[in-house]
Amino acid sequence: MLNVLSANAESASVFDHSLIDRYLSLNTYDGPLLIIDSSIVRNKARQFLRAMPRVQPHFAVKSNPDKRVLAVLKEEGVNFEVASKDELDLLLQMGVDASDIFYSNPIKSRRYCQYAADRGVQWFVVDSEEELRKIHGIKPDAKTYLRIYTSNEGSGWQLSSKFGARDVQTRAVIETAAAIGADLAGVTFHVGSQCTNINNWREGIQTAADVFECMREAGLKPRLLNLGGGYPVDLGAAVPSIDEIAQVINRELEVFPPAVHVIAEPGRYFVADAGYFVSQVVGKTIREDKHWLFLDSGFYSGLIELKDDLGHELYADRTGEPVGWTIAGPTCDSVDVLLEEHQLPCDMQEDDFVYIKNVGAYSSACACSFNGFPTPDVIVM
Repeated sequence: MLNVLSANAESASVFDHSLIDRYLSLNTYDGPLLIIDSSIVRNKARQFLRAMPRVQPHFAVKSNPDKRVLAVLKEEGVNFEVASKDELDLLLQMGVDASDIFYSNPIKSRRYCQYAADRGVQWFVVDSEEELRKIHGIKPDAKTYLRIYTSNEGSGWQLSSKFGARDVQTRAVIETAAAIGADLAGVTFHVGSQCTNINNWREGIQTAADVFECMREAGLKPRLLNLGGGYPVDLGAAVPSIDEIAQVINRELEVFPPAVHVIAEPGRYFVADAGYFVSQVVGKTIREDKHWLFLDSGFYSGLIELKDDLGHELYADRTGEPVGWTIAGPTCDSVDVLLEEHQLPCDMQEDDFVYIKNVGAYSSACACSFNGFPTPDVIVM
């Protein structure tokens, strides 16, 4: 049985490492692992549905496209949103109805749009006149929804700098839809990934209500409100709970009549907590009084999000006094340095395991075999 400890004793006391214990007691470690607890995925889906009964979740496949994870969510009544052809194919192979899949990438290639339309996808996001005309030209009866700008203050990753129509663009898209007969059927926004500012949802929904009114005045028939993603998970710092977020969302939704279909696109919220990463120390050194620890997995092979230093917790079996380590991956690229002065025991050694929790999202999904190093094996338990 592993005795998993970290430099932070309080954190260690709440780290449930039973899945790691079980797997490593039966299997030889042969490279980095991402172990997914499917019961956590299932429970997170149920928590979301219970907190916001009016909101139909559509899982953001990009956050974890493992078929076994998708199957669990499907069983729990979760639908899906995609950003590419390959994600769409993955869902179609699982028997997901194309008419329930939302294509929420604001900028899509013409061939991808045609591919999706040919396979029965009906819902496409736009955030510009150009994208609206593209979709309408490919599929005149497409149901489109307009992504509007909203504040990303308090989010770990701000997305509104890249996507989201502002006031002038919003009016132009509405006018274009009315002029060409496009079915601009709804509004969406994104509060930013790992959002800790509940007010972003309030502002987004209130702005969407105003856009709905502008759409009606133009003769359009808005009937979809998409609340997007951004629902946060605990990465070490305090975040609002799904119930706290739901209190605001549920109250703001009261201005929308029952005929308006409300969805959301959670990704990280469903899968991050379920993921435990297992990596191994391949080397260590002291360089200019800095302690360096090199792992067999890094920026390219599943740990890309550690570089943003959002508070992911690392654990080890050693019990020495904590010191600050520079944590790096195994590749020859200088970008492959994950954390600076991260506290781990001073007696870390080659071949020691390092365990990282809350990495079920954007880990294996972002991994590649750059420099010949392997992507993590994904174990779903």
